[in-house]
Amino acid sequence: MQQPSEQVPALLDGPAVDVSDADELLLGYLEWYRQALMRKLDGLSDDLLRTPVEPLGWSPLGLVQHLGWVERRWLRWGFGAQDVVAYPPGDDAEEWTVAPDTSTARVIAAYQAEVTVANSLTAQAVLTDKARLGGRFKTPDQAPSLGRILFHLLQEYARHVGHLDIARQLIDGQTGE
Repeated sequence: MQQPSEQVPALLDGPAVDVSDADELLLGYLEWYRQALMRKLDGLSDDLLRTPVEPLGWSPLGLVQHLGWVERRWLRWGFGAQDVVAYPPGDDAEEWTVAPDTSTARVIAAYQAEVTVANSLTAQAVLTDKARLGGRFKTPDQAPSLGRILFHLLQEYARHVGHLDIARQLIDGQTGE
């Protein structure tokens, strides 16, 4: 029996503790990080969402916009070989900078639309499926498996959600889970 002074270990983030299937783990953790991204925006005003955080140089909403482009590049253009614009016009700063006339709702909706398309592509595939040719990857030896792409996305989200933790601490002192 647990004593009142003993602390119960925190539950694991992501998929259920009994999940061991690689597909379920990768997709489950990717979805957990997508949701964590949205959770970490909770409580920020529109102004705080849009204001670049110093010394980082980007805004929380800019990070969401960037991750929408990342989803597009790796899953639609990369894995699915869809004929889409893979990078915004201009340089890298454009990907991270939300135009003043672009609403917060529009940035979030664009991000969520990319996630929806990404999920539809992964739902019909297995981890060993290779990326289709013609989009990001031109030859069979360049084309990674879906598992490799998902693993890349997972680490990208983990890094950026951690970055957002730092931004929140700088903005309002909130800390991550």
